[in-house]
Amino acid sequence: MSEVNATDVKKLRDSTGAGFMDCKAALVEAKGNFEEAIEFLRKKGLKNIDKRAGKTAAEGSIGMYVHAGEQVVSIVELNCETDFVARNEEFKQLAKDLALHVAAMKPRYATVEEVPAEEIEKEKEIALAQLNDTQKSKADKILPGKLEKFYEEIVLLKQPYVKDETGSVTVEKLIQAYSIKCGEKVTVRRMARWEVGEGIAKVQVNLAEEVAATLGSLN
Repeated sequence: MSEVNATDVKKLRDSTGAGFMDCKAALVEAKGNFEEAIEFLRKKGLKNIDKRAGKTAAEGSIGMYVHAGEQVVSIVELNCETDFVARNEEFKQLAKDLALHVAAMKPRYATVEEVPAEEIEKEKEIALAQLNDTQKSKADKILPGKLEKFYEEIVLLKQPYVKDETGSVTVEKLIQAYSIKCGEKVTVRRMARWEVGEGIAKVQVNLAEEVAATLGSLN
């Protein structure tokens, strides 16, 4: 297939944000199959991202989310390579969306590399203790899957993106997609989440006992 429909090229551009010629080449390569063309562009984009791995991403934006009632607040520093991309409204919105995700999903680390080695070893011990004798002989194959589940709970990049209803898009894939679209290295440098009263041991008072004590003091 040497020619492609201009409407399909526009549709692919709108869906991926890739350039006209790249979209046309992808559709030709995929023989007009839209999904295969998207995958072709994604693979090409990921290769370009790999080439930019050593680049410095020192520009960016800080996204903030304050939950209704002002009891929870979260911030995320999202970095890119140039001020041009950092000033883009879509980039700023991505930073805000990631802050909302942090508020909702409570990740403790931004990346797997940030998870302390002792915490990983502790999780391995727990996972091993849950295996039966037959499973323990296959522990080297089972543990990686257990750890991935563990990372999905505590690591931002590994978590399913909270605004994706399908549950198939992780935060890492979301950032990769935007990185491909803007043509720059995009990373989360740091994040933070605060919740009122978090970490404070709250005293639970039995209401009946409190009323009884109050009445007793009046007698």
